[in-house]
Amino acid sequence: MYSPFVAMHFATCNLERYHLDGAIWCMDYVRAHELLPIALRNLLASEGSNTFTVPLLSEGATRLDEFDTLGGDEFVVFFEPPSLDDRIVNQYALFSVMSNPRRNLDQWMLIHPHLWRKIVVPAELKWEIRDKLDQANITERVLFPGLDGMCAWLKRNYSPRYRPHTYSGAGGQSGSAGNSHLSL
Repeated sequence: MYSPFVAMHFATCNLERYHLDGAIWCMDYVRAHELLPIALRNLLASEGSNTFTVPLLSEGATRLDEFDTLGGDEFVVFFEPPSLDDRIVNQYALFSVMSNPRRNLDQWMLIHPHLWRKIVVPAELKWEIRDKLDQANITERVLFPGLDGMCAWLKRNYSPRYRPHTYSGAGGQSGSAGNSHLSL
């Protein structure tokens, strides 16, 4: 993603996983594109760009089978998706596609660990991060325009804050396993 704020939204949007650390995976797509076949690197250079658009990518290959055979080694291309709807525009992200349709990006990343890093979002900071994102208007209502985005925003805002590992202790008193957290 271009926006670290949008990435943080996706790391903090699932209420059922607030007791778990989140993660943001950062890919250096500029350096990843240095591993592209020469024909694709030349296309980027001719445009003075670091990412592909669909029209630019189609200059390198007009069919998927052509794309899959552009280079000897497997590669990944990051491209700006066409602005087909408000979600794509508002999320301001890149799409990625592998040259080998039978492999996934995780496998490629293991071969190229110098091109990515993982940022861990500690569970205990998720509510604070979420509050700051809300203040910056990085919300479901903006990222998912329409009824489903509004419903997701309402659910998150009007649900009780999640308390993990609640149990009933001796004498029927409720407690929290591990650290105690206040539920607002």
